[in-house]
Amino acid sequence: MPPSRARATTALALLLLATTACTAAERESTPAPHSLPASRQVKQLRLPLDAYASTVAETHLVEDAQDILIRRCMNDLDMEWQTLPPVDLQDTKPPNLRRYGVDEAAAVHYGYHPRPDPPSVVRRNRAWDERDALPADVQQAAYGRSGKGGCLKAAQHQLVGDTAPPDDHAFNQLTGTALETSRRTPEVRDALSKWHACMAKAGFDYPDPYAAAGNKRWERAEPTPAERATARTDVACQKSTKLVKVWAAAETRVQHRLIRQNADRLHEAKARKDRWLAAARRVLNQEDD
Repeated sequence: MPPSRARATTALALLLLATTACTAAERESTPAPHSLPASRQVKQLRLPLDAYASTVAETHLVEDAQDILIRRCMNDLDMEWQTLPPVDLQDTKPPNLRRYGVDEAAAVHYGYHPRPDPPSVVRRNRAWDERDALPADVQQAAYGRSGKGGCLKAAQHQLVGDTAPPDDHAFNQLTGTALETSRRTPEVRDALSKWHACMAKAGFDYPDPYAAAGNKRWERAEPTPAERATARTDVACQKSTKLVKVWAAAETRVQHRLIRQNADRLHEAKARKDRWLAAARRVLNQEDD
């Protein structure tokens, strides 16, 4: 079997698995007719630990370079290999989408549901799925019996030698700690209290935006008018209480402290990631020449 497709993971993604009623993995991947951009606030939201994690675009870059080398290896074995279709840069999600709650741009149309994947993302996901249906001999040549051998192993060694693949474990652990630690700071607790009061005035009783997103009432294939109305009120209360601004400032301070405390561990993680990215860019540049 082919290896799991790479994903840029954040603590938010892990948290939303538990709090969001409907995830993209639970729904059939249907392309959005038009890509709905994230709000300006979300696009501009950057946190200190972001520098140590692979973005979705960087993950795709490594996958693409690796795929080119796998194709060359497979061709040497007289086997065909279709490389993954590219994802348009504007279709990659911002790194901190929904970190502190639902995004304003999506709430109106989708409520708390994840926005549909744009066409270029759907094409790439389908290509990954099609690899699961490849003949056994092709899969074994590409990935070996373990899923980590064959041309995949050869491609990785050609790419970076013995450097281990990018590992976001340190980032995921620390960003999760930062999120929960900042949530307990006095200023964030005060902002959440004001958000709760704002929601209560509109008839909603949720302790925080995660509880609103995780309401079991939203476990439907499509967002309901009630869900969209709740999400719109949620966003309005976030804005009136400046929740995102307050929370991001608090978490930024927490993350800076965690970075100082884990400097060696994070430096190693970033150095490994940067080596993979540099090697991937060389392969892609040679392919374009």
